[in-house]
Amino acid sequence: MSIMQSTEPVEIPVNDLVGTNPVVVLAPHPDDETLGCGGLLASAFTDRGAHVICMTDGSASHPGSTLWPPDRLARQRHRELVDALTCLGGGEDDLTWLGFPDGALGDCEPGQIAGRIAAICERVGASHLFAPSPLDHHADHKATAAIALHVVALLPRLRLFYYPVWSRWDDPDFKESHSGWPLWRLSTATHRTEKSNALRAHRSQLGLVVTDVAGFCLEPEMARCFCQEDEYYCEVTPCP
Repeated sequence: MSIMQSTEPVEIPVNDLVGTNPVVVLAPHPDDETLGCGGLLASAFTDRGAHVICMTDGSASHPGSTLWPPDRLARQRHRELVDALTCLGGGEDDLTWLGFPDGALGDCEPGQIAGRIAAICERVGASHLFAPSPLDHHADHKATAAIALHVVALLPRLRLFYYPVWSRWDDPDFKESHSGWPLWRLSTATHRTEKSNALRAHRSQLGLVVTDVAGFCLEPEMARCFCQEDEYYCEVTPCP
């Protein structure tokens, strides 16, 4: 599809965005899949199938907790992610948990990780790959975006799309910042209930689980923004 970009992203029909095959979504942490792609996933699970690959174990969201040390918190976040996918129409079989250390994905070998992801894309028959925007202000998001480029180098038939999470939230000019790629808006109106329920499944990130230390807590306004507004995707043309 070739449409002249304007300041306001053009709405794209979901079928044009995801194609007819299962989609693969790379989530740097448990909850990114819902925040950035919950509407897309709900639609894909209904019509063509989807697979989520969670890159890290999410264990660094509440450092210093004695009640929830990293290994216990990682198990909790894994359960929350399965519950979230169930809310979106999927389940545990639709998840690959890579479990790399939260906050240190950039220290891992990207080529080896890309090979594992490429094998999953081949297994599920994916033609579209979704990864967080490299403009997101989190090292694990940037590392995941870089790994996605390695994946499409291995599988050039894949179409790659970036989805903004942190860059959408903390950059008031995120549409202009992402204007170097075709930027599309996906209406989530028919899936906002599922998306809201999925985000509520990530209880540890809503301040409902870890109580002995202060840690990450998703701001209510951020939750509202991502659950009640449309999603945005950039199509990436990798350099040859």
